[in-house]
Amino acid sequence: METFRFQVLICGGAGCISSGCKAVLTKFRSELKAHNLEDEVNVVETGCIGTCDLGPVIVIYPEGVFYQKVSVDDVKEIIEEHIIKGKLVERLHYQHPAFNEKVPLYNDIEFFKRQKRIALRNVGLIDPQVIEEYIAKGGYSSLGKILSKYTPEQVIEELKKSGLRGRGGAGFPTGLKWEFARKAPGDIKYVVCNADEGDPGAFMDRSVLEGDPHSVIEAMTIGAYAIGAHQGYVYVRAEYPLAVERLSLAIEKAREFGMLGDNILASGFSFDLEIRVGAGAFVCGEETALIASIEGKRGEPRPKPPFPAVHGLWGKPTLINNVETFANIPAIFQKGIEWFTKIGTEKSKGTKVFALAGKVHNTGLVEVPMGTTLREIIFDLGGGIPKGKRFKAAQTGGPSGGCLTEKDLDLPMDYESLIAAGSMMGSGGLIVMDEDNCMVDVARFFLEFTQDESCGKCTPCRIGTKRMLEILTRITRGEGKEEDIDLLEELANSIKSTALCGLGQSAPNPVLSTIKNFRDEYLAHIRDKECPAKVCQALLKYNISSEACKGCGLCARNCPEKAISGEAKKPYKIDQSLCVKCGKCLEKCPFNAIYLK
Repeated sequence: METFRFQVLICGGAGCISSGCKAVLTKFRSELKAHNLEDEVNVVETGCIGTCDLGPVIVIYPEGVFYQKVSVDDVKEIIEEHIIKGKLVERLHYQHPAFNEKVPLYNDIEFFKRQKRIALRNVGLIDPQVIEEYIAKGGYSSLGKILSKYTPEQVIEELKKSGLRGRGGAGFPTGLKWEFARKAPGDIKYVVCNADEGDPGAFMDRSVLEGDPHSVIEAMTIGAYAIGAHQGYVYVRAEYPLAVERLSLAIEKAREFGMLGDNILASGFSFDLEIRVGAGAFVCGEETALIASIEGKRGEPRPKPPFPAVHGLWGKPTLINNVETFANIPAIFQKGIEWFTKIGTEKSKGTKVFALAGKVHNTGLVEVPMGTTLREIIFDLGGGIPKGKRFKAAQTGGPSGGCLTEKDLDLPMDYESLIAAGSMMGSGGLIVMDEDNCMVDVARFFLEFTQDESCGKCTPCRIGTKRMLEILTRITRGEGKEEDIDLLEELANSIKSTALCGLGQSAPNPVLSTIKNFRDEYLAHIRDKECPAKVCQALLKYNISSEACKGCGLCARNCPEKAISGEAKKPYKIDQSLCVKCGKCLEKCPFNAIYLK
């Protein structure tokens, strides 16, 4: 067996790839060869390590030294100083955003130290393209144990005891869903993995498929054994080419090692997987629309019941779970039900992965026990709000969720608490906003997304969201009326109660939650024709301070509409009727004399 003095993990997630990690990886290998160190240093391209804003990221073991924003030019120094001389390259250490201190070790960084990783247990630690690394971490041991020792009914009973709930949205009990599919009559059944992750700012499922695809394959095979299926499909969006590539390779390797195909592990049970690439329609995240898409039909939802567990793919009983749900299952059977049930809350067991994005120091993937407060996620793991700004709101559950405010910072992040607060868990998108965000514009943004992505099958979603968007657009332009707020609420509640599918029913949530929590901002746009956050362009007014203006004329020379006039060495003025609010004057003024009102 090969042994190395050092293991160099280079993050190969999509975020780090966009930052240039491939060039860093190539340089590392060439420099090691130049220094005759190939036999002493093992370089591994992993999945997403999690700190997406710090890439390219590398971690060097056995010490666990964490280096951030590594460039090709840094590689030689790391090898010569760290690998050869044993000296740390201090300038590349992670720095805590709130304190002026460097944190060299992975395990000492708050972002990682406060996490509890189950779904992401291998992501960022193994090479997802090498099946042996997954097996070395205990991979496929749960499948082997189940095929040799468990009946399908025992698998389902254990899963029910675990308390695992679906991580894709409403949190339906996973074991119960498996039981429905098991008991549904029929000789042909299917297992489907919903990897059509379409929420703005969400990338949890993508990172699992890119960094630990075998965990999903193993779980789907366990699910197939439990319900009596022999064929499965992973429905993944075309915008995830790296996930598709690594999952395809993993499926090939699983077949080669006898983990997929005929007579798996000599058990007599057979199961195989195929990938179906979606065209990027948000509505195909809804399970019945996803099924229609796999069948080659237009991706539109249908009324339920019957549910897919009874009447699903090609009319056959079908088990559908999302990526994160499946990723939990091998760990549950490997470490035991008792271990899993001790994590989380009474009704929400285990952990949840959040894609932390927006106005927060540490953006990226975090996995924490259910019940962790919003404050802990944003200020402890996330490092707080940049530039000393005030926290304003957090959008959970994507475009179907709602806004949490300052009063909700100590809210435990679990299914029941979020619903009670007027939001939802959703797939785990968590977008943080500060005082510079306009909540009316935020509501308009999410509604514009869902309206654009509506499949158009039902009138409440197709027409209702369009009318709501028109009203919100009027308000952001200063053309709204006070009665528009009541009309928005009326339309929203009507859509929630009459839309065909869950996506349509939840589309008005951002509007309802922002009206509830930020009604004063709506009124400011309507009554005062002002945007307090200075975001809505139609309501902005650029002004020149007569005290600060030196009369240099630079603003006037850069104004594309000739809206600024004046004399040299005297204060200039802006003609509001000509101003197109492009911001060029503010950008070019060297004396900070131009301000927004």
